[in-house]
Amino acid sequence: MGTQSASCDLAILGGGLAGGLIALAMAARRPELAVTIFEQGDRLGGHHVWSFFASDVGVEGEALVEPMIAARWDGYSVRFPGAARELSSRYRSATSEKLDAAVRAAMPPDRILTGVKVTQADTASVTLADGRRFTAGAVIDARGAHGLAHMAGGWQKFVGHTLRLAAPHGLSSPVVMDASVEQIDGYRFVYCLPFSETEVFVEDTYYSDTADLDLPALRQRIADYAAAAGWRIESVVYEETGVLPVIAAGDFEAFWRAGGPLARAGTRAALCHPLTSYSIPDAVRFALYLTTLDNLSGEALVGTSHDWAEQHWREGRFYRMLSRMLFGASGGPDRWRMLARFYTLPEPLIERFYAGRSTALDMARILAGKPPVPLGAAMASLAGRGRPLADLGGSL
Repeated sequence: MGTQSASCDLAILGGGLAGGLIALAMAARRPELAVTIFEQGDRLGGHHVWSFFASDVGVEGEALVEPMIAARWDGYSVRFPGAARELSSRYRSATSEKLDAAVRAAMPPDRILTGVKVTQADTASVTLADGRRFTAGAVIDARGAHGLAHMAGGWQKFVGHTLRLAAPHGLSSPVVMDASVEQIDGYRFVYCLPFSETEVFVEDTYYSDTADLDLPALRQRIADYAAAAGWRIESVVYEETGVLPVIAAGDFEAFWRAGGPLARAGTRAALCHPLTSYSIPDAVRFALYLTTLDNLSGEALVGTSHDWAEQHWREGRFYRMLSRMLFGASGGPDRWRMLARFYTLPEPLIERFYAGRSTALDMARILAGKPPVPLGAAMASLAGRGRPLADLGGSL
């Protein structure tokens, strides 16, 4: 490998959502910097569908994620037992395949290393399992969750299938939350994205006390859901699985120390919505922020990423409180009532909630009125810390 490929201004460890967005932001806004991305998988982004509201990311953020977007809609719906609602918020879905193509179009090929394992890294160098060593002006770690033993809460787990159907499904917009289904293993809902007239992504999702994922059972429930909708499946063209932490409490500084001495991004820095596990809004904001820094040295970036993540942790206090209420104040079969009540609130409030930008008035409105869970249980849940989260070892 040539001398040019052995050094860079910024080394990004991990080519998932957070790492890919940093690479795209730097290519667009700081093209004078040599950026190298190191990804253990065969392609960038893994195998994911990421969805978000256009209001989550703003005008600059939407421009950044534009090359990743696979589908766009001008509204969505939710369903609960005895109730349904149509909302007009613009909804977007991005895919890992689109992310991989976007980063490859924006960066020189020799700056994208896939199928490589990082064995050692510090603030100024990266060493691979094959013995290659790269020097860097700065290194940022975006390799997924780590240090979750210092967090407590529950889990959002899911299996998603893209179904190719024999006839049109009839959906004109996404069903972001269909909780009219049987409530199993905590709060359960089904999520539908109509990618074409005869292709729909159907995800069976659970807010559960455990991280166990029964793949055969969830696959069958997706097939049963399709059958109940009158859809005849010709083939399953894509499968995605996931187990994401829903953070109710934790020791941020202990979490940070457990991640090592590197600058961090994405779920490695706990940059996600504590309750919804949404990661695109925070990944976009942090990627854009990094492009504004005058000092991109390794040591400076460590402090910058810590301070950004610490502020995000402080600002997430309200959402962690709601996570404790969701998991601690109601039994699994009744958890849907909290979400059903939430979806009776004004649409701008709902948009700000998903973006992680709830105002003080929003917070009061969410908590006001007759609680959807017993008051005594709610108060008890706020005094607890939730279940400890096992470390997923960077699998997110």
